[in-house]
Amino acid sequence: MEATREIYWNVGHGVVLPMYLFTAVCFAIFAYGFYQRFPMYRLGKELNRLDQLPKRIYLYLRGVFTQSKVLRIPEPGTYHGLFFWGFFLLFIGTLLIMVQADFSDPLMGIRFLKGTFYKGYSLVLDIAGIVAIVMLAGLAVRRFVKPPEGLETIIDDYLIHVLLFAILVTGFFIEAARMAVTEVKVNPDLARFSPIGLFLAGSFAGQSAATVEQTHRILWWVHFFLAISFIAAIPFTKLRHIFTTSTNYLLVDLRTKGSITTLDLEDENAEQFGVAKVTDLAWKDVFDADACTTCKRCQDRCPAYATGKPLSPMKVIHQVGHLAQTDPAGSLVKEVTEEVLWDCTTCRACQDICPADIEHVNKILDMRRSLSLMDGAFPGDEVRTAINHLEVNGNPFGSAYATRGDWTAGLDVKIMAEDSDVDVLYFVGCYASFDKRNRNVARNFVTILNAAGIKVGILGKEEKCCGEPPRKLGNEYLYQSTANENIERIRHYGVKRIVTTCPHCYNTLLRDYRDLGLESDFTVEHHSTLIQELLEQKRIALKPESFLFTYHDSCYIGRYMDIFDQPRSVLDACGGSLAEMEAARKDSFCCGAGGGRILAEEKIGTRINVARVKMAKEAGAPLLVSNCPFCLTMFEDGIKTGGLEGEMASRDLAEIVAERLV
Repeated sequence: MEATREIYWNVGHGVVLPMYLFTAVCFAIFAYGFYQRFPMYRLGKELNRLDQLPKRIYLYLRGVFTQSKVLRIPEPGTYHGLFFWGFFLLFIGTLLIMVQADFSDPLMGIRFLKGTFYKGYSLVLDIAGIVAIVMLAGLAVRRFVKPPEGLETIIDDYLIHVLLFAILVTGFFIEAARMAVTEVKVNPDLARFSPIGLFLAGSFAGQSAATVEQTHRILWWVHFFLAISFIAAIPFTKLRHIFTTSTNYLLVDLRTKGSITTLDLEDENAEQFGVAKVTDLAWKDVFDADACTTCKRCQDRCPAYATGKPLSPMKVIHQVGHLAQTDPAGSLVKEVTEEVLWDCTTCRACQDICPADIEHVNKILDMRRSLSLMDGAFPGDEVRTAINHLEVNGNPFGSAYATRGDWTAGLDVKIMAEDSDVDVLYFVGCYASFDKRNRNVARNFVTILNAAGIKVGILGKEEKCCGEPPRKLGNEYLYQSTANENIERIRHYGVKRIVTTCPHCYNTLLRDYRDLGLESDFTVEHHSTLIQELLEQKRIALKPESFLFTYHDSCYIGRYMDIFDQPRSVLDACGGSLAEMEAARKDSFCCGAGGGRILAEEKIGTRINVARVKMAKEAGAPLLVSNCPFCLTMFEDGIKTGGLEGEMASRDLAEIVAERLV
């Protein structure tokens, strides 16, 4: 007997017309539901997110079918991923039935659901169905029985789980009823290829064929109406993320990670700088609210939220969506609150872990711009003082311009105004120029360059803050004024290679200054990658000395620039043994200084730097190594305030290398 089955067994082909009529109504409701949401998306400003379409299509297909973003966190990522693949295979199986029964067979006499292919088809769908049920059960336990802290559950969640369970279970019992009559005794060899259906067919044992057939007909229609109800409910419930989340993979920002739109501050027609209400956002920012799955991964990774601050990136996205639906002209800043906006360290952990490609950070920065440029607001008086110092002295400490190069005493460093014949320009930054602890890092780094025979120069009193801290606090005007002065100096000296020990300067010079017209015909490097290059080229030699350390991935080197292996390679060459922290590489925990927070006091909850130092302590190493002046400053303070003096020490990578130079 050939391996196949009658597709409309027991219900007859008479169901085809009403089935398609009901399906058409279902899709009309589905389309209307999404059509209703388009006006909300259009509240935002125009933004082109369909450029580089081939690349976007590739990212879309990769994101949807590999579930790679979902699987970043094994639990519940594995549940969700396996459920998706199982349900997707069942969907494909249904489409194949439709193609044969309603098109290829009646129109061309072609039947492909037969023989070996049908056996494999049956087995795959049974496995896919049971996997989907088991994974859905796991997700249900996580949400309703043992929910993690902070996971929001609404009526939609109950509806979705009940609908999906009902669809999957009725599907299996329809199969079981059919098999009880047509396969279990008649064709047992074929029944073995539907193991779940075969098992459930036992529940119909002892019942008459007529009774089983009647049950089958009822279940067939119940299953059908459950399926089309599920589709119709998608745009009206959280289920809409099935389409909005996947669409977000197509609409992803293709600029360099961390890019910020540069404001035209000379636009005389501009009435608003930054974002004060929903209509100041781009349409993609509003769409993000619909793409959010409320999985709270962003909230779990947020260092501010983890240390008791009111900031929840997930809640910010929800507030954008809520205001877009209820009061688009209302104050978004008031809805989110200033306190929440100032808490962000711009570490980008939220965006990195988000399975929906939602863009949290720039929304917060745009609201900060409104606070700073339109309202003159600051996180605190200490920040106001630092900003005033930046405006007057070009650094947040208020130190005189003339003292910016004092740290170079006794070193082979050229001042560009006196001699610009150099191999590299070292853009020192404010902390390495004026902070005693970080001056030692600068001196050690120059020592390494000298050992490699590299002629190094600095701008000295001509250098100003790169402008990153005020920019991340929303003060675009101060950023652009200081940046333009630095750009003018760099152009004047015809610099072709810049190196910096500060990741914040590195990101700003490499990426942000391009928007202000800085030419792209020169390189910008971070000292960790340059040192590795010098080691590979054997331009410096080290005498390894063993030491145990743990390494902190600075947000602006790690998540922003994907520089993870090079610093570890350098420390390995120094003789170090790495005790990795649990929160490392892309999952690293912020030091608390980013987003301009280096200038602000931390007044709410526990201190982020103390939390990070404790993580380092738990790794079991007495030495915490970083490669950022902000991180070093925060860790020095965190060790003291965390009560770990004498147990932990913090050092920069350059200090360790310089000590081992031959």
